[in-house]
Amino acid sequence: MSHTRTARIVSAAAVLCVGFGVVSAAPAMAGDDEVIKRGNCSGSTDWKLKTKTDDGRLEVEGEVDSNVNGQNWNWRILHNGNVAARGSSTTHAPSGSFEVERRVNNAPGSDRIVFRATNPRSNETCRGALTF
Repeated sequence: MSHTRTARIVSAAAVLCVGFGVVSAAPAMAGDDEVIKRGNCSGSTDWKLKTKTDDGRLEVEGEVDSNVNGQNWNWRILHNGNVAARGSSTTHAPSGSFEVERRVNNAPGSDRIVFRATNPRSNETCRGALTF
């Protein structure tokens, strides 16, 4: 094989690799409108906080996972320092968790979202925060 032909094959292969790299990177960018944070509560429970855009608003999802069914938790969602939602939920089978989902206005600039849940029986507290 000549040197020129080898150079052409290598160049064509490089172009194909770059092309496939761009195509495979596109799906990874599809989640750019979503932020997820996870962490530990003050005891053995874990929390998750997720925020994403939804029809011009923000969809906020908070989750508490204690691996224990039947626990009562009081929770609240803060949006830019103001209470956007509050309530109480009970962990349920099969995973001993609960999830709350609310939609809030998408304020100009950055939005600060805080999810806090407290188990009044054990005093365990979960707190997650993110900036969207």
